[in-house]
Amino acid sequence: MPWPEQTFYRLLADLTLLAHFAFIIFVLLGGLLVLKWPQVAWLHIPAALWGALTEFFSLPCPLTPLEKHFQRLAGDTPYEGDFIARYLLPLIYPAGLTPTVQIVLGAIVVALNILIYGWLLARQPHG
Repeated sequence: MPWPEQTFYRLLADLTLLAHFAFIIFVLLGGLLVLKWPQVAWLHIPAALWGALTEFFSLPCPLTPLEKHFQRLAGDTPYEGDFIARYLLPLIYPAGLTPTVQIVLGAIVVALNILIYGWLLARQPHG
């Protein structure tokens, strides 16, 4: 029996939300992957810059409208419903998200990554 169309779109919405959450974790902690795989820095640095800039300048994330689009196609009201929406959305879209809070979040992204990359550079052998 084929999947109903709404189930398919709900799955796409949940997968998009999980990708969004994974990207946020990568922005915050992806520098740690550089310890094992230095070439990851080529992906992580632009991702961290994008994450910080979206917070500093309130830029829209392209995944947010995609999530909402799939939820609407599934017949859901965006950001309500299943386990993923209930438990992961508050982490991605916290209550009381103001421009000041966004600047603080952007500063956390920058500071955390400066610490990680500073530590990585300090570990490099000096010739």
